[in-house]
Amino acid sequence: MKENTLLEVKNLTKLYTSGYIRTVEVIGVKNVSFNIKKGEIFCLVGESGSGKTTVGNIILRLIKPTSGKVLLNGEDAFSYDKQVYWRKVQAVFQDPYSSFNFFYSVDKPLNDAFNLLDNSPPKDERKKIIRYTLETIGMNPDEIMGRYPHQLSGGQMQRLLIARSLIIHPNLLVADELTSMIDASTRVTVLNELLRLKKNEKMSVLFITHDLAQAYFIGDRIAIMRKGEIVERGPVERVIFNPEHPYTKELVASVPPLHEKWEL
Repeated sequence: MKENTLLEVKNLTKLYTSGYIRTVEVIGVKNVSFNIKKGEIFCLVGESGSGKTTVGNIILRLIKPTSGKVLLNGEDAFSYDKQVYWRKVQAVFQDPYSSFNFFYSVDKPLNDAFNLLDNSPPKDERKKIIRYTLETIGMNPDEIMGRYPHQLSGGQMQRLLIARSLIIHPNLLVADELTSMIDASTRVTVLNELLRLKKNEKMSVLFITHDLAQAYFIGDRIAIMRKGEIVERGPVERVIFNPEHPYTKELVASVPPLHEKWEL
């Protein structure tokens, strides 16, 4: 593993079985390999059912692969103590509301994040850290703290999930379709936050999406998935403007013309 490589996925395969009388194996992902560098946004792009979320769930240790390995800092991801691993690898999912309990204010999950740390700071110190973290991502703590999930917008909830991850200072953030349930204007804010994390916090991001345009604007490198396999990979500009695989060409042809990247 190269010195600047944070995560390496090697020959990852996941087979699912279905049926009671006649068991049928279904391929989730097949022989998938890629790496994510430190301080890089790596995009995994594909249509629904392409296997990209399965890859993300294996990296998060939510499911085990049938074969292959995930290496974090050169060590098998499944050899880590779970609490240690999830301190290093955090996630933001598609539906932010599913990550919060509607019976509690949003203060609780933010405070619960400290449970992953070896030495949780005192209550007053935790409040200061939470306030600072919310301010860091452009949110006013006085407008957020004490509120319940139903009182906040989808964009605010997504940014709260990012804030919860920042409290732990992970090495890798797995962002799975995190903009698909928020409006277009809020998407820009959330995507810019990921770019800021890369630039200022040197955080690596696995950005999982079906949206090629978003991957272009936010990503450093990209891998295109189809039917459980990676069919093309490389620097974003090369893959999008000079695609080699027919499926990639179809994806590129289906989106509006792409020009300059957004600026922070």
